[in-house]
Amino acid sequence: QVQLVESGGGLVQAGGSLRLSCTASGRPLRNYVMGWFRQAPGKEREFVAATSRRSLTTNYADSVKGRFTISRDNANNTGYLQMDSLKAEDTAVYYCAASQENGVPATARYNYWGQGTQVTVSS
Repeated sequence: QVQLVESGGGLVQAGGSLRLSCTASGRPLRNYVMGWFRQAPGKEREFVAATSRRSLTTNYADSVKGRFTISRDNANNTGYLQMDSLKAEDTAVYYCAASQENGVPATARYNYWGQGTQVTVSS
């Protein structure tokens, strides 16, 4: 099936920016809804953002709306999460995921997951 690999994580100061990438192989990314999730220490995994197959619809968690931007380049099988105005509470392992369902609900079944990339924001 489709394989996903995240990259772009690292250490950044509060107020700074990072752009995460998610590259797909094995199957075309255009076949899937793509989402981003994160898991901070001591917390459960939470929904961050998702985008539909043709980027006609997006959905963001309230905690990141206005600061993060999800996008995708299906021709290059790559999705992105642009993170601006980062806060210490954004520190987490970030995962990209793919779903075969329709729409971009936070509760969609995401069947395929990347390995995660660490984002650390210093305050």
